[in-house]
Amino acid sequence: MSAFIESIRGNMRLRGYSLATEKTYLLWIKRFIHFCDLQHPETVDVSKIEEYLTYLATERYVSVNTQKVVLNSLVYLFEKYLKRKVGNLGFKLASKQRHLPTVLSKTEIQLILRQFADRNKLVIELLYGSGLRVEECLSIRLQDINFDRASIVVRNGKGRKDRQTLLGLSSIAGLEIQMQYAMAIHKKDAALGISAAMSPALQRKYPSAYSLPAWAFLFPSPRHCAHPYTGELCRYHLHPSLVRKFLGIATIAAGITTKRVTCHTFHHSFATHMLAAESDIRTVQELLGHNDVKTTQIYTHVLGRHYSGASSPLDDLN
Repeated sequence: MSAFIESIRGNMRLRGYSLATEKTYLLWIKRFIHFCDLQHPETVDVSKIEEYLTYLATERYVSVNTQKVVLNSLVYLFEKYLKRKVGNLGFKLASKQRHLPTVLSKTEIQLILRQFADRNKLVIELLYGSGLRVEECLSIRLQDINFDRASIVVRNGKGRKDRQTLLGLSSIAGLEIQMQYAMAIHKKDAALGISAAMSPALQRKYPSAYSLPAWAFLFPSPRHCAHPYTGELCRYHLHPSLVRKFLGIATIAAGITTKRVTCHTFHHSFATHMLAAESDIRTVQELLGHNDVKTTQIYTHVLGRHYSGASSPLDDLN
């Protein structure tokens, strides 16, 4: 079975799937195989997909989003890898109720930022000031920062697309210090022939990239590691778990106990505050990397803008 899984892994890499997608799909494919009592997927009836999704929904109580991920994983396995038509499963995913995201006030964001200094503060400033997701923030390379245009290029972001977003001017001083640190790390690595982690395709295209500071991560990891594809020694960026850890400590220190604050909360806060400042929703859509403006419109519900300016009748009493 391991040879089968490795074959699937190779197929996903051939198709250009991200490492995160690869790990997720393989996880659910393995679980599906165990659900089928280790029967090979080539001989499993496609009706088992519906049976498995129903099991997850009714007995494991997985979320709607998880159901969608599992379905995508198994459709990939059967249709793209095994070339078996799945057809109409007759399975309907549970409808997702609208969930309003948690948004911090500007005062709360200031309280959290006061708990940090230097690098950690810069990470949170970029999450909020540029509307970045945590992986997008940590994946920034030095060449992605443009001080003249006060912008950051997000590579391979949401939907595997590149986009450009804002750079807060108040972050520039901290950015310059962090860039000097990143370049010093890169210089030491280059002397050893070690580069910042890159995809095998980029390594082939830019064989001398290890010597160019432009490819260095803004937030380099403190130690080297083996590249997950090639096994070569390289340097990755900081792991998101580190950010989650120091953010959790800072949130408690700031006295914010009535809201669940995550890295993504600053992404939501960026969008909400932009719309509150009368920014065009299409502009905000582009900055966030949303394919559909309907996704961005959720933040108008946070603001209460979907009521077209209506006010509570209680206010009329006063």
